[in-house]
Amino acid sequence: MASVRAHSASAGKSLAWLYHESGMSSVFDTGRDAWLVILARSSRMFAFGAVSLIIALFFAELGFTDPQIGVFMTLTLLGDVVLGLVITLMADSIGRRRVLFAGGLLMVLSGAVFYYFENFWILLLAAIVGVVSANGSDVGPFRAIEESMLSHLTTPKSRADVLSWYVVNSSLGSAAGTEFSGRFIEAMRSRDAWDLRAAYHAAFWIYIAMGAANMLFAFGMSSRCEIAKPSPDAATEAAQGLLHDQEQDDDDDDDDDDRPAAAQPKATKSRFSSVSSATRSIMYKLWFLLAFDSLADGMVSHTLTNYYLDRKFHMAKSTLGDIISTSHILATISALFAGPLARHIGLVNTMVFTHLPSSAAVLLFPIPSGVVLTIILLFIRHGLNNMDQAPRAAFIAAVVKPEERTAVMGITSTMRTLASTIGPTLTGALAGSDYFWVAFVVAGTLRILYDLGLWAMFINMKLHSHETAPQNPEEARESVDEPAELPTLEEHGEARRREDV
Repeated sequence: MASVRAHSASAGKSLAWLYHESGMSSVFDTGRDAWLVILARSSRMFAFGAVSLIIALFFAELGFTDPQIGVFMTLTLLGDVVLGLVITLMADSIGRRRVLFAGGLLMVLSGAVFYYFENFWILLLAAIVGVVSANGSDVGPFRAIEESMLSHLTTPKSRADVLSWYVVNSSLGSAAGTEFSGRFIEAMRSRDAWDLRAAYHAAFWIYIAMGAANMLFAFGMSSRCEIAKPSPDAATEAAQGLLHDQEQDDDDDDDDDDRPAAAQPKATKSRFSSVSSATRSIMYKLWFLLAFDSLADGMVSHTLTNYYLDRKFHMAKSTLGDIISTSHILATISALFAGPLARHIGLVNTMVFTHLPSSAAVLLFPIPSGVVLTIILLFIRHGLNNMDQAPRAAFIAAVVKPEERTAVMGITSTMRTLASTIGPTLTGALAGSDYFWVAFVVAGTLRILYDLGLWAMFINMKLHSHETAPQNPEEARESVDEPAELPTLEEHGEARRREDV
């Protein structure tokens, strides 16, 4: 009996350690709003994954040329740039939940347009004004707003874990959407009076359903997701202080009027008025590097990669869906380790050393002539590609002021989208001239340059300087991007017992 109790206690300690080390404890501690944000993105990525499998094939079925497909994707991304920049800079004043609710509504409307219409210009307008992912990635301002919300809801200690689960579930959503889409298309084609074009149209009901789910999740979020507003008392005190300062200024008006115009103080306004110059000095370097990575992603997006595989190997849509879905599942599994890895080797090291093998796989992707080696490279690329997302969002949240996060993350998303806009047009031109493979070589090279530049510029960056000052030496160590020591099972069990006491 004693041995059974000891075994049970040991198993309990192991599960407690795994629960903490996997980051699940951080998600549960953050609360219900974190789950709703995660579910909102997961359902959106389900829709994006479903569409990314078929949209290029759908356009080819409608008779669009390869250059037209590339231009369509480029113009869609340009529309996302404008939409994303405007909305994210206004999201905190409009209300983050309202913006996410509107995003779900736009998904419903754009999905309905793609279900009913086949005209190039009508579909283009729906993709630009609405929310249609032409490249399989999370488009528009909504990811930036959600990452800002999660950063707002979490502490520096739990942030990387929560953002990791945010990425994990979105990857799982993409995998499920891609798998479901491939099976759905084949099932519809097997019916009488259903051709491939009609099956593609019907697939956009998935988009409509997931847009409605996004609206429900946004409706269920609490006011904790919004940026804190000054209390009425604080606002009154600020107004009284401003009035007092104004009275003092009025006493000095005559002296000011006697000074030459050149000596008068001039009000200056930043290009991004909501972002401080100190933050911009950091972000300009990161944006420069992200431009390389985003251009590469635009050239070999999920949609264009699917199109390349279909043209090279002529697979059944269900088989292609199985392969892409498996790659997303691998991405889901690897993303589970992003949070723990970031705690132990640092945010920047996690970003670089997980992304670099993925970049090499992109570079080598067109070389194999057989299916097996090509799919292995695809699995390496997709399997590791998402591991840098949560550490990158946590890194941005750690180096900017809390009140700047939504704007900075929105601008970052906009910069990435803008840099990626030229990619589909370049790849479309290459695909039309039988040089499709060149896109992967160029993209892999650009991604490797991004990885190396990121490590060189940011490895020694000090983090969390704008958040609450650490209260003890252990918390102080967490403010620097250095690896933490891995606790043993005994140490973790002892820590949990102390917390219980």
